[in-house]
Amino acid sequence: MVKIEINGQMVEAHEGDMLIDVADDAQISIPRFCYHKKLSIAANCRMCLVEVEGAPKALPACATPVTDGMKVHTKSEKAVAAQKSVMEFLLINHPLDCPICDQGGECELQDVAMEYGDDVSQYSEAKRILGDKNIGSLIHTDMTRCIHCTRCVRFGQEIGGMMELGATGRSEWMEIGTYIEKSVTSELSGNMIDLCPVGALTSKPFRYSARPWELKSHKTIAPHDSIGSNIILHSKNNIVKRVVPDDNESVNEVWISDRDRFSYEALNSDDRLLHPMIKEKGQWKQVDWETALAYAAKKLKDYSHADASKVGVLASPNATLEELYLLQKLARAVGVENLDHRLRQADFSLDKAGFVAPKLNHSLKDVESLDNILLVGSYLRKEIPLLNHRVRNAHLNGAVVSAVNPIDFEFNFKLNQQLVSENLVNELAGIAKAVADLTGKNDQAWLKSVEATEAQTQVAKSLVDAKNASIMVGQIAQMDKHYAEIVKLANLIADMTSIQLNILPITANEVGAHMTGFIPKNGLNVSDMVSGNMKAFINLGIEPEKDLQDGSLALKAMQEAECVINLTAFDTEAQREYADILLPISTFAETAGTFVNACGVKQSFKMAVEPQGDAKPAWKIFRVLGNMLELDGFEYTHANQVMADVADETQSVDLSTSTIELPADADLIGTQLISMYQVDALVRRSPSLQATPDAQVVTN
Repeated sequence: MVKIEINGQMVEAHEGDMLIDVADDAQISIPRFCYHKKLSIAANCRMCLVEVEGAPKALPACATPVTDGMKVHTKSEKAVAAQKSVMEFLLINHPLDCPICDQGGECELQDVAMEYGDDVSQYSEAKRILGDKNIGSLIHTDMTRCIHCTRCVRFGQEIGGMMELGATGRSEWMEIGTYIEKSVTSELSGNMIDLCPVGALTSKPFRYSARPWELKSHKTIAPHDSIGSNIILHSKNNIVKRVVPDDNESVNEVWISDRDRFSYEALNSDDRLLHPMIKEKGQWKQVDWETALAYAAKKLKDYSHADASKVGVLASPNATLEELYLLQKLARAVGVENLDHRLRQADFSLDKAGFVAPKLNHSLKDVESLDNILLVGSYLRKEIPLLNHRVRNAHLNGAVVSAVNPIDFEFNFKLNQQLVSENLVNELAGIAKAVADLTGKNDQAWLKSVEATEAQTQVAKSLVDAKNASIMVGQIAQMDKHYAEIVKLANLIADMTSIQLNILPITANEVGAHMTGFIPKNGLNVSDMVSGNMKAFINLGIEPEKDLQDGSLALKAMQEAECVINLTAFDTEAQREYADILLPISTFAETAGTFVNACGVKQSFKMAVEPQGDAKPAWKIFRVLGNMLELDGFEYTHANQVMADVADETQSVDLSTSTIELPADADLIGTQLISMYQVDALVRRSPSLQATPDAQVVTN
């Protein structure tokens, strides 16, 4: 540790720390534009110039390491004169269009100019004007405002892993752009909006819809993937206008994915179901809640107990912990055991041994310190973007990252090996064989018929040599027809190498669904439900024809059922055809609840805006239905009371005794892929996300 003096205040710091970081820790303000704590140091804006005693001229605080005994002045005449000169240069070509700029009111340039700017410019020549760049449906550009801080460029290189924006030209001819006009395709691109210290990059969907001082802020949790990103909703007149990240170093740091940022558009979709509806004699009619719930309760009574085995209950894995807990409690109280949330899973043969609960068995920060990672059936970049960011950081720290995938996916970092085959089982079997040979644990008879390729042997050797490694089984593997064999082989490799196996939770509350016991312990799984002759379905927050792996089969099952009760936030023609009762439920922004992220961290949130129309939080609907059916244990008045009743029912399964059967190639089905912007009802109704290249569904 060294001691330095800043403005007469003694401060302790680590030798080599940058002066701007030390000042920030001591809550001493130094203006800056190009510096950001998560990006490399560029030192190109010079706004952070300070006086250091003994130095002949002012020095940039962001690029000046501290030394013992250093004396710094941030408000001296020399420092302020340097900062004011820099501000004058920065404003030479800036259009000064604050009244019409979408960044007005939250602009770093505007704030700093108030203190360091002058009311008269010495510059009288014509200002430089640049044309705006069309970089896609998410980010609007006003490049005349750009001050060349290069935050967006460094973000693309260092965080996004894709250099999509860059600087061309020099001096006053320098421009930030894509060089060849194209859309920015990074799944984290929206973070550039937050990073831009001026109004050069702004949110295209939010543009001109509100001023920052008109907005109310509400902290909540993102409802899409299993990271559980902390976000802030900004609302005006009870309408969510935009989403920005909330800092949480242990979860999402300061970043969020574009899916979490722009899916809020769906909250104001024309598809919103605003009133309870029931179908009588083939005609839909709008009713009040009392009538709708009485009708639903009567249907449940009709099918309870005697016909309960013919009732299926399907729920979105993005539903809250409280909703899932009360729905399974209600269903089981009336004798229904057919419950499932694993909508995109095809192979349920492991259920006989027990339910394999997905979980990331590392903290997100610890992922960055792994020295070897094997991705199995996962395009992690598009499945869980912020976990991919952590894996990329591990790679930058020296980790070996390999993948077994059906397609040669384009990752934003260099893989050590990508084994490409539609037969994921055979690829893993080859790796298992090589690991067994290297470790001397070749004691399984079926391994004798397996031959390992050179690539498989290289992956195996890197796993055996690793000191802190992880196998991560992703979405593609979980949708595979031979998922059980993939899990058993991955577990065998993990056991032989003493490394951690992670079945990655993909959606917001998969871990929570297992925790509440929303699985068919004594009933049918989702595949059996839609394949069998079910008389009735209760669907929570899903569109079966789009959310289940076999959408056409699911739609057929709904159409053939005698009664379908849909609790949904959206009205569609498809569900009007097959459903009998439509109950409007609140979205994540309109209810209180809890999500459990991939690491098992429970994160609760409050209601941000009032529900639209007559929509109600789903947990309240289940509570009332429980009371109408005269069931015990439905006297809740607050979501916290429901949460307090949730006990962890997650099962642990011993896979070491499982026999492994290798499938023939003839047994394979085409690789199942799903766009990251088609995974749930919210993203499907975000016009901005649907206009991106990633919105296109790719199947093989």
